[in-house]
Amino acid sequence: MYNREEEILEQYELEIRSTVKGRGALGCDTDQGTMLLKEFRGSKERAAFLYDILGFLAENGFAAETIVVAKDGEVLVKDEPDNTCYLLKNWYLGRECDVRSRDDIMVAIKRLAQFHSLAKSYRKEIPDFLKADQDSLLTEYERHNRELNKVKNYIRNKNKKNRFELLFMNVYESYREQANEVTERLKQQALHLQTGVAEQMRGLCHGDYNQHNVLLSQGEWVILNFEQMTYDIMVQDLANFVRKILEKYNWNTGLGIEMITEYTNVRKLLPEESEQLYLRLAYPKKFWKIANHYSSSRKSWISGRDIEKLEKIIAQEPQRKQFLKMLFYFTS
Repeated sequence: MYNREEEILEQYELEIRSTVKGRGALGCDTDQGTMLLKEFRGSKERAAFLYDILGFLAENGFAAETIVVAKDGEVLVKDEPDNTCYLLKNWYLGRECDVRSRDDIMVAIKRLAQFHSLAKSYRKEIPDFLKADQDSLLTEYERHNRELNKVKNYIRNKNKKNRFELLFMNVYESYREQANEVTERLKQQALHLQTGVAEQMRGLCHGDYNQHNVLLSQGEWVILNFEQMTYDIMVQDLANFVRKILEKYNWNTGLGIEMITEYTNVRKLLPEESEQLYLRLAYPKKFWKIANHYSSSRKSWISGRDIEKLEKIIAQEPQRKQFLKMLFYFTS
């Protein structure tokens, strides 16, 4: 049957040999290689910027996805019945970064540092819509602190508490102190941060850097899915990736320091960036995530999975503190 996807693909200068659906996108075998048609919910301006920056990366030999323009030269193609917009991207077949492999993890870290370094040399103007506010992290953490306090007050006022709620209250004060300490240190850094240094810390961030977006294809490591790209403090990508990996490795101090060293071997961090990295990892984000999920769920029935997650982070806390202690001295 002549379907919607085929109508969209007709707007490109391609010969489509076959298609396969998967993960909210359409994989396409074409006369110009493997491609992926994907819904795009951002603005036309964001799509145009992505096309340009990904082209810049490609021109400088960095392996990443690129965007294919339609016959009319447009980056986005619109499906008229419902005005849904699509991007067509050159795609890669291969395997994702294996988080069980130390070598894969280090390659992913190195590629991230290379991306940050190369993107810093991009000389065109960065659109305002891409730029995060200077105090966005502080604003985020202050909001999280209020949300944690709200959950605590709700549970405290309950007459009968379930296992999750008892566990939460037992550890709340410790995590509250950590959250407040990080927030106060961020305020102090913001007060003393010089304008020039603040700008050096900022750059293009992937925005969703994880093992699923790092692919080994035909012997080359490729970075994918840049749709969440922002212009912000670059170590946010590093902090997010390190946290996700260390949660899987029980906050192994040696692995954590090795990852950060691998990054700094490619892109040296300013002292202020090292402090930001420490503060981002020191904030109890996993505890907040669990609390936030509890807050937004049906509280008359608590998922056993939520209890398991809370028990896990409590069990990992000594190792997490040991890593943070080492990181503090390593980055000071």
